[in-house]
Amino acid sequence: MSFKISVQPSGREFDAQSDETLLAAGLRQGIGLPYGCKDGACGSCKCKKISGSVVHGEHQAKALSADEETQGFVLTCCATATSDVVLESRQVVEAGQYPIRKMPARVLSLDRVSHDVMIVRLQLPASETFPFHAGQYLDVLLRDGSRRSYSMGNAPQSLGTPPVVDLHIRHLPGGLFTDQVFSTLKVKDIVRIEAPQGSFFLREDSDKPMVLLASGTGFAPIKAILEHMQAQGITRPATLYWGGRRPSDLYLDAWVQEQLQQMPHLRYVPVVSDALPEDHWTGRTGFVHLAVLQDVPDLSGHEVYACGVPVMVDSAKRDFVAQARLPEEAFFADSFTSEADKAA
Repeated sequence: MSFKISVQPSGREFDAQSDETLLAAGLRQGIGLPYGCKDGACGSCKCKKISGSVVHGEHQAKALSADEETQGFVLTCCATATSDVVLESRQVVEAGQYPIRKMPARVLSLDRVSHDVMIVRLQLPASETFPFHAGQYLDVLLRDGSRRSYSMGNAPQSLGTPPVVDLHIRHLPGGLFTDQVFSTLKVKDIVRIEAPQGSFFLREDSDKPMVLLASGTGFAPIKAILEHMQAQGITRPATLYWGGRRPSDLYLDAWVQEQLQQMPHLRYVPVVSDALPEDHWTGRTGFVHLAVLQDVPDLSGHEVYACGVPVMVDSAKRDFVAQARLPEEAFFADSFTSEADKAA
């Protein structure tokens, strides 16, 4: 059985089978609903149900609480329709844009940029054109049928020919794929990927000043957005806040410093939370999202693009909305939810 799903205010419609999630049905038919993890963990796909009924699969309470579900909110990544449904989703991207495809990719290089971060460069088939939004991610498809998600750290304008994408991968000991990356993965190895994924990218219909907020390897999609801005001549005021535990976690600090010379509208505030005496750190300290609040106590006229660990993204959204008057619809995020986070 199938049901009609309508999305307001865009007026787009699609059909959903009773055994597929609303998100999967929308993506299958070229309707770009907002989403992140696709596992009920991050809450990026949460939207308001105006009418109709759905049943939710397993999900985390922080992504959708019982109170929110009672109020009519749904997670499209784990909700299936039991009737026709009308949703309110203001971040639907252009229909039919950038279809998701599977393809092989060859490991071109492995560059260890800190003690626990590797930049893996993947060369895609020369015959492939690979359009995507700077800030989106790809899935690495593993042999056991599982997948791991990584943001692409370069913009589509900088892929080259044949196209090459950069992944910034932090080693999580015991991680099914990251253990391979830091031990057995070799140049010329072949991996399979599925891309592009996600709805995190720069909204170019706005001229509001931006806060770009990253923790750790959450810098990867922010880097792609910065490259895109430079390639497109976008000069909106932007301030990058990049946080890490120690200075070495800001593994491409020198790259950012170079961009400051070419992008006069860009400011950069590195923040370190746990510097040791031997680091000789003299910059900002503490939690990175609190540095934003100290500098910009009123975010009502801004947009925020936040990437990194869930605790940072969740804290930033909560505090920016509650304390700094940031409109919820002006907060765009990609929460890096690990398999351990999902299991918890």
